[in-house]
Amino acid sequence: MNSEHEIVLYQVDNTNICVSVYYKDETFWLSQKVMAELFDCSTDNISLHLKNIFHEEELDETATTEIFSVVQREGTRDVTRKVKCYNLDAIIAVGYRVNSKKATRFRRMHLKRK
Repeated sequence: MNSEHEIVLYQVDNTNICVSVYYKDETFWLSQKVMAELFDCSTDNISLHLKNIFHEEELDETATTEIFSVVQREGTRDVTRKVKCYNLDAIIAVGYRVNSKKATRFRRMHLKRK
């Protein structure tokens, strides 16, 4: 069973950084769109980093991706779409490749928790 939740990932200047995540199989899952929001970059940038992560065999794509049915608002309608999501291992790997202030804050938060 998977469920969508909004969680606070970290705090910047007394502002909570929140994203909508899916929780399944004891890990968190994000779409490329949400990762782009999290790291303050484009979805093209996220896609490029994921492509390189899988091409370089840093992670196994089949082990770190899953298709979720996501309800999206399109105009005045709610539409269910199939969206590829990436688990926490992939999210962290992307976070170490993206060059943005938010990605740097994410890396700092990740290092503090180790």
